Amino acid sequence: MSETQAWRQPLEPDLSFEFEAPLWLYSGKGAWHFITLPAEVAEAIRLLSGPRRGFGQLPVAARIGTTAFRSSIFPDAKSGSYLLPVKADVRRREGLSEGYPVRVSLTVNP
Repeated sequence: MSETQAWRQPLEPDLSFEFEAPLWLYSGKGAWHFITLPAEVAEAIRLLSGPRRGFGQLPVAARIGTTAFRSSIFPDAKSGSYLLPVKADVRRREGLSEGYPVRVSLTVNP
């Protein structure tokens, strides 16, 4: 590919984000813990992301502290954002507790 052709290729959108948000416990069955993505991150994902899987979920790679993991984010009608589930193993490794702010690095469709 020539240099001229290379610059004409569409760029992939950058779907990597860093943010801080509190960890919270779902009040229903299962004791699931989630982080609600900030509104501006959710809006960028809605505008830039490609096709979604069932229930609107999007695969992600995430890092909290030194723990990297793969998951999916899910749209949440109540908040108008996306929810990132945080497994017990991640919470245990990073010493996370409900209600405390968590620093997250997130890449959509890794």
